Amino acid sequence: MSPIKRQVFATLMIFVVCMQGFSQKQKRVDSLWSLYQRETKIDEKIHLLDDLYGLYIYAIPDRAKTYIDEILNISKKENYPQGVLRGEFLLGHYYMTLGEMEKAATFFTKTLELSRAQKDYTLLPTILKNLSICASHSGNYPEAIRLMDSSASLEYERGDFMRYGSAQNFIGDFFSDMGNYPKAMEWYQKALQTMDTIDIKTYHKADLLSNIGNLLYAQENYIEAIKYLELAMEVYIKTDDNLYQSETLIEIGNVLSAQKKYKQAVDYYNQGLAIAIKYSFPKAQEFAYGNLGHAYGLMQEHARAIGSFTKALQIEGAETSEMNRVNYLSQLGYSYAMTNNFEKAFSYLDSAVALGDSINVANELQNALRYRGLVYEKKGAFKNAVQDLKRSQSIKDSLFSIKKAKQISELQTIYETEQREAEIAVQKEEINTLNEKAKVDTLTKSLYAGGFFTFVAVSGLLFFGFRQRIKRNRMAREKQEAIYRQEIEHKKKELASQTLHLVQKNTFIQELMENLESIKNSPEKFKMEFRRIVMLLKKENASDKDWEVFKTYFADVHNDFDQKLKTLYADISEKEIRLAAFLRMNLTTKEIAATLNVLPDSILKSKYRLKKKLGLDKGTDLTTFLNSL
Repeated sequence: MSPIKRQVFATLMIFVVCMQGFSQKQKRVDSLWSLYQRETKIDEKIHLLDDLYGLYIYAIPDRAKTYIDEILNISKKENYPQGVLRGEFLLGHYYMTLGEMEKAATFFTKTLELSRAQKDYTLLPTILKNLSICASHSGNYPEAIRLMDSSASLEYERGDFMRYGSAQNFIGDFFSDMGNYPKAMEWYQKALQTMDTIDIKTYHKADLLSNIGNLLYAQENYIEAIKYLELAMEVYIKTDDNLYQSETLIEIGNVLSAQKKYKQAVDYYNQGLAIAIKYSFPKAQEFAYGNLGHAYGLMQEHARAIGSFTKALQIEGAETSEMNRVNYLSQLGYSYAMTNNFEKAFSYLDSAVALGDSINVANELQNALRYRGLVYEKKGAFKNAVQDLKRSQSIKDSLFSIKKAKQISELQTIYETEQREAEIAVQKEEINTLNEKAKVDTLTKSLYAGGFFTFVAVSGLLFFGFRQRIKRNRMAREKQEAIYRQEIEHKKKELASQTLHLVQKNTFIQELMENLESIKNSPEKFKMEFRRIVMLLKKENASDKDWEVFKTYFADVHNDFDQKLKTLYADISEKEIRLAAFLRMNLTTKEIAATLNVLPDSILKSKYRLKKKLGLDKGTDLTTFLNSL
């Protein structure tokens, strides 16, 4: 489980557990308050109020805030800047716990300024870490990575390797959220190496192992994913972490379900559910029932699916998110339809669509509409089915465009981050070179003063200089390789950007031309203007210049792909090479059609002709074959 997910999930779980056991802690609260009233030293009073805040924050947050207010009041009254610093920091933590990340960031920023003004850097690594988490919640991953990297550096300097590894884990999580799985895995492995060097018995290492497992799951490396999740499970068992034992069993079930091993998945879901029920973890119960419902649905056991989804919606204290509620309602409705109970099916599906519309959750709404459209189709209400399925597809297309734009933004983020890392690496190498040069200069001076040992010393210097020359050559080669890697990454970014540009440009032009076509019957005065605009648009549409720019970047990234095709198939045309390049970029038929300003059917025919020209049989996928070149 990612650190961010753990933080949110733990907040909900601790809230429930604290409420159940709070009466047992009342004596502790009374004792602390009694000590506070008798205490005269300001620093001790702050510590006592801090402890009281910690007891209430996950149970009664509003009560916890009263202790923050008290900290700030007495600190300002006594002119105690350290207390003000602590109070402002706790306000940031308070709002972060409530999920109000913008407010939290405001107070953490204020705390950072106070810390610098007072030259009190005790809280600095934690402040930077929390600001990083706030930045990630707003989608500003470059800033999140920068801040977390700064926090990690401070923890390393302090020798706190557990928190250093935790910060590395967070950076891996940010890259994972961005979809850059290789970079995420690189940071997870760094964190794992750090934590392997210390005797760590907390959940941090288990979280890291779980992150790696979930990353491998996202990459469809299911065997390795289960391996790491089981390693995480071992740590959770050793540390008696029942909550995350339950969560990890459910995650293993998800991996097995992805492998279509539904019966095994159900076994793991039930194991996770049993722990969640035993220790009263409502959120984990919800997850278990929801995943059981999904698995039963895939196994065509619709009655069991109905029972599981119903329970997922009824868990007390789970505080089911609206997105999950839309998901459960739509799948519950579809399950009822599979048992031919259309009255209940539409009741739940209508609720899912209405809720999805009200909270504006595009992905869940799209699925709810698709489910309802399929049920309308099953019932024979084809007009309603077409309306729902058409709207579902429209939302899906919109999400795809947003995803493409996000990918371009993330490519830019990745490029800038790696460029900064490369610059830092080069600077370190230059510093090392200067240090080595200084050593050589010192050695040379010693040789001149050596007199009797000159011959032996000079021989040693020559040997040392030879070794240094080899080292410098190696360093120069590595720097050049780093530059090449940066250039390739830059070209990849430009290629993706150019591809999106072509798709968006021609989609826009095509839509505009369709709109102009619709006003043909408008008053006479628009005729000349209509003809002029259409001519301009046709001239601008997917110009050869755009194609040449695209082809240049594509050739650099994909190792002269067009030349390979021409070598293997001498009679291949430029248009066929262009189609092959778009397929190699994994563009859909609809995107290629928009880019080339033709109908999708035309692209399907062109793909058929290209496959035939390449001599591929029916069982060979054209895109897979092109990716292998």
